[in-house]
Amino acid sequence: MTPSDEILDIVDENDEVVGQATRGEATARGLRHRCVFIEARDAEGRIFVHRRTATKLVFPSHYDMFVGGVVGAGETYDEAALREAEEELGVSGLPRPEPLFKFLYDSDGHSWWSYVYQVRCELPVRPQVEEVAWHTFLDDAELAERLGDWPWVPDGLEGHHRLRAFREAS
Repeated sequence: MTPSDEILDIVDENDEVVGQATRGEATARGLRHRCVFIEARDAEGRIFVHRRTATKLVFPSHYDMFVGGVVGAGETYDEAALREAEEELGVSGLPRPEPLFKFLYDSDGHSWWSYVYQVRCELPVRPQVEEVAWHTFLDDAELAERLGDWPWVPDGLEGHHRLRAFREAS
């Protein structure tokens, strides 16, 4: 099965399931579904940053400061967050990511409910080669310096801005 064949729950503006479709169909038709964004920090508090592979269905070759992805049909956000974080970082035994907040991303024909998480990854990472073309860990100041220079995935960039605002309000 290819990523395009993965079955997703299609949801409405209230994040209620209204149907199912393949990932490829959801992307092509702009059907609203669910995603998870996990900010992974290493033992020194630096953020895992990566460039997506050129073969990604959405936003190929863009940079991201989150690991994550779509929530499969019948899967919970929490289950998807742990699965996606372990897959993309190439680790097992990761602590359960901590849920922070949810927001609706809706832009340029893309729409998904996005749950933002954080996790500390003190294990050596071996990023999934099908997902990650390049990676590093950056501290907050280094990441801020690159925000205007690199092509970032737009949903991740929005998630990053919302995460900063969430932390400033806490």
